[in-house]
Amino acid sequence: MNHVATATDTHALLRDLAGAIPAARLITDPLKRLAYGTDASFYRLTPKLVVEVADEAEVMAVLAACRRHRAPVTFRAAGTSLSGQAVSDSVLMILGTGWTQAVVEDQGKRIRLQPGVIGAEANRRLAAFARKIGPDPASIDSCKIGGIAANNASGMCCGTADNSYQTVMSMRLVLADGTLVDTGDAASTAAFRASHAALLDSLDAMGRRVQADETLRERIRRKFAIKNTTGYSLNALVDFTDPLDILTHLLIGSEGTLGFIAEITYRTVPEHAHKASALLLFPDIAEACRAVVLLKSAPVSAVELMDRASLRSVEDKPGMPAQIVGLAEGVTALLVETRAEDSAGLDANIAAIGASLAAVTTLFAPAFTHDPYEYGKLWKIRKGLFPAVGAVRPVGTTVIIEDVAFPIAALADATVDLERLCRAHGYHESIIFGHALDGNLHFVFTQDFGSKAEVERYARFMDEVCELVVKKYDGSLKAEHGTGRNMAPFVEMEWGKDATALMWEIKRLLDPAGLLNPGVVLDTNPQAHLENLKPLPAADSLVDTCIECGFCERMCPSHGMTLSPRQRITSWREISRLAAKGDPATELRRLYDYQGIDTCAACGLCATACPVGIETGRLTKALRGRRLPAAARSAGEWMSRHYGGAMTATRLGLGACALVSRVAGPKSMAALAGAARKLVGSMPKLSEALPTAAHYTLASGPADGEAVVYFPTCAARTMGPASGDPEQDSLPTVMSRVLARAGYKVVVPEGLDSLCCGQAFESKGLQDAADRKASDLEAALMKASDNGRLPVVMDASACSWRMKTYLGERLKVLDSVEFLHDAVMPRLKLSRQAAPVLVHVNCGARKMGLDDKMLGLAKACAETAVVPEAVGCCGFAGDKGFTHPELNDHALRKLADQVPAGCEAGYSSNRTCEIGLADHAGVPYRSIVTLLDRASR
Repeated sequence: MNHVATATDTHALLRDLAGAIPAARLITDPLKRLAYGTDASFYRLTPKLVVEVADEAEVMAVLAACRRHRAPVTFRAAGTSLSGQAVSDSVLMILGTGWTQAVVEDQGKRIRLQPGVIGAEANRRLAAFARKIGPDPASIDSCKIGGIAANNASGMCCGTADNSYQTVMSMRLVLADGTLVDTGDAASTAAFRASHAALLDSLDAMGRRVQADETLRERIRRKFAIKNTTGYSLNALVDFTDPLDILTHLLIGSEGTLGFIAEITYRTVPEHAHKASALLLFPDIAEACRAVVLLKSAPVSAVELMDRASLRSVEDKPGMPAQIVGLAEGVTALLVETRAEDSAGLDANIAAIGASLAAVTTLFAPAFTHDPYEYGKLWKIRKGLFPAVGAVRPVGTTVIIEDVAFPIAALADATVDLERLCRAHGYHESIIFGHALDGNLHFVFTQDFGSKAEVERYARFMDEVCELVVKKYDGSLKAEHGTGRNMAPFVEMEWGKDATALMWEIKRLLDPAGLLNPGVVLDTNPQAHLENLKPLPAADSLVDTCIECGFCERMCPSHGMTLSPRQRITSWREISRLAAKGDPATELRRLYDYQGIDTCAACGLCATACPVGIETGRLTKALRGRRLPAAARSAGEWMSRHYGGAMTATRLGLGACALVSRVAGPKSMAALAGAARKLVGSMPKLSEALPTAAHYTLASGPADGEAVVYFPTCAARTMGPASGDPEQDSLPTVMSRVLARAGYKVVVPEGLDSLCCGQAFESKGLQDAADRKASDLEAALMKASDNGRLPVVMDASACSWRMKTYLGERLKVLDSVEFLHDAVMPRLKLSRQAAPVLVHVNCGARKMGLDDKMLGLAKACAETAVVPEAVGCCGFAGDKGFTHPELNDHALRKLADQVPAGCEAGYSSNRTCEIGLADHAGVPYRSIVTLLDRASR
């Protein structure tokens, strides 16, 4: 195995790449290299160099340089792979932000995708055609097409019929020698057949050899009759005769060891709108597996098996069905889903499934539900299994999910054997579940890699698992997670010498120098699966349950600029580990200050995607608090106690800027401020969308109207519209006017000028000051609402979320979005405007689940309401848009191109977010209540 062995080698490679890749995308700093040394597996390798590639030409340039310097290179998409495929101790090639093209063709029957497209995004593009891509991995909301194809990922519904291997139509791929070929383009394939005739002849000869060897041919067919991602896709040599088709299908499941997938065209599959699910309970595993055999020929789309330990791990979670509590030992569940084109077809499916189940014994009569909310709860059980174990593991241990498959007829005995093995090796917390129709079982357990004895225990366990799967049942050691590093040493055990030799022949043909992802899929080192094991040391109780799966990354505005939530946790773990050894890790801490702390939006959206609910922003805020010097802490405390004066000073400052803007013009003011910022450095960014000072009057509403408490938040009381915005009324004026128009009597808390929810203090790490402000606000709201009798409405979603979290059940606070949608809008007569509007559901609104209500308000007031794709947290983050505008720039880099023609404005529900949004969209952004005001005048 070849590596970039020395600093000199790395420097030479960097010099070679300097002409092809901008320096900013040649990543050498130790913190980022450490951060990219982690994927969702339990391995860690720190790359010598991370290269962010923007297009195919750059991929070819990197491969050429790596060939010249004999430097191994690994391709990485989302890094959610579970078997160590996406880490390297040499060159790690990551996708830049531009690999996201998705082209729907032939009325949704085909879709052409670049490797950076998230799987769920591909399905969103296909939803209008009632189609979807075939692969449906559990990580589809986070994983990318490049990884889905390279790992031949499947999932709960696609089985062996609709995975990438079965549904790929063509591919643009880059081979190790730098050649680009598009197998769907006649000119490209003709040129390739001419330039690579020898390679294609070799593949043709391999195929003919396999076809002539009846024993090997039938062995391959039998192995792929069930899910199998162990080794290479040898079925390509059996299923196809054209060597170009063989090559295309060999790339599927090759895990970046044979070439780079630059684009893939899939044949899509139907996505039926009518669905129903049932949780079936059986007295034991044998009876459940008999049911699986019967259901194999029934009209089911998914059958998920869960053993008793699986059910026990989630039975105390909110929303779980009552019948799974207190079940006897041995009880096994099947979660069954059926789909149809219409309701009549769905009813027929349910009847057919019931007839199939008549021959087995269930604890309760099968009861299918058509209600999305109810069957959503059932699938929540299944999706909660992996994180349920991860969340309760001892600190310092990792959670491992293994992935095997057995012939259906052996599923019952194999499951019992697996349970026995887990207990025999001391993994008493383990659970077993899986895609029963395909004989695919996952088993999850926790493992400490901190001592030699524990590593040896794991090694013994895995040896026996492999013996069980291969020798006893002739199953698959890897069913859908890819061979990776942890099963590479066992490929020959599963496949035998002849098939394994064929795989090595394929590897040497397509990667003769052995530079593409060495150690993955094939490895001659029998101990490779026990090397480079990832430590998960205690770092902070706020994040110690993190399993580093990477599901959070797509939610983070700083991902791709500095660090993602996973990378922040990974980095802080390493800093903490070094600190425990007495190493101050000075350089890592210096880099972490900016990359980990200063550019974290602390928006909390990461927690909404995290399987164990970790909010990395809480760690960031805690670290901000710990590093605050005494003077800054004192200043923060002083401001919290003199808040009214501080807000008055802020208004005065905004008024002064507005005066300059009126005299010189918004563009000139922004340009002057930008020039000053470049000179001084520490000056805040002042843009054209900078608010004026807020001046407002509060409408009281009818004296006999239904009373509502309205709390204008700090930003609303301080920041008025931008000087160039045609709407010049400040938010409190507009909000109180709309409430009054709807017949509400508006009540405002006493001492308004000094009241604050504490959000601004919490974001700086001043938790005591934040909670003191929230306590003061609670008292004022309690008094104004007559101890909670009157509804309380706040006009900034970030503040509403903060107070809802702080108050718990003591006092109910309503965000303006939910109150306007549920209570105000039905009382108003609306006229929809013709001009299209943009809608931004900010972080606070998202965490409160107000996406649909925000969009509902916009659609009631405008004929066209657009929610821009790939725009999540805006990155303004309170004041980060002023102090670290690069975060806002990065988060909203895709916004401007999505502004519809004739758009008059954008709407949200956080004043500070609206500043950054307006900056990048080129149109004003306002509170959603302003749109409701206009439509109801």
